[in-house]
Amino acid sequence: MKKLLVLFLVTVSFAVQSQDQESVLLRFNYNKGDSYIINMTLNQEMGALMASDMNFVMSQKIIATDTDTFDSEMKIEKIVMQIVQSGTEVNYDSSKSDDELDATGKMMKSQMGPMMQALITMKSNNLGEVIETKVEPNVAGLEDMSNQSNNIVYPKKPISVGSSWDMTKTEKGMEMKFTYTVKSITSDLVVLEITGTVSGLGKGTISGKMNIDKDSGVLNSSNIDMDMTVSGQKLLTKVTATMTKQ
Repeated sequence: MKKLLVLFLVTVSFAVQSQDQESVLLRFNYNKGDSYIINMTLNQEMGALMASDMNFVMSQKIIATDTDTFDSEMKIEKIVMQIVQSGTEVNYDSSKSDDELDATGKMMKSQMGPMMQALITMKSNNLGEVIETKVEPNVAGLEDMSNQSNNIVYPKKPISVGSSWDMTKTEKGMEMKFTYTVKSITSDLVVLEITGTVSGLGKGTISGKMNIDKDSGVLNSSNIDMDMTVSGQKLLTKVTATMTKQ
């Protein structure tokens, strides 16, 4: 009985150790014709000055693949936002008709209309680095939004539990440094912990979590919190995103 117990403990220990030492080469492994829905929510709060809740639903279709690159087409399918600034509230839902929108909602519709009609074409490599972005017709700011929908670049080498790598992004006068650390690897997922800093026009910290499909490299879900100070004001930003295959 004691020998069986010892054998069992050794087997369990070996299985746990093997899982911890498993290595994965993270890559975006798309197939031509794959279609996804990206659901991204952005919440921001700056004390009594401003509060906003925005939700963007985007479609993505893989139109071409090569050995280490892929081309995709993206389009905004829906926008919902609520913004309160200096006592003024703006509400907009792209799925509502003109009769259902108030004056500010109709104003937002005229501004958002070109964004809803535009087609974004992107060429990226299988690490997630964007090589080229084209927006037709050209709409100011839409290229930046599309780049935000993919906020990770994979390392060139295989990773295992405990591995980490860094990525830096520059947006609107702010430099954001991300550190991704592998917390666990299962049969389906690679789970990452996110930490980082913000410098430049805003200063603060970054924290969050990502779940990545191990085989395809697709970001199943992402949660990122940024606690910053901008022009002496506290700004809290929360970005959540999910990506679902259709």
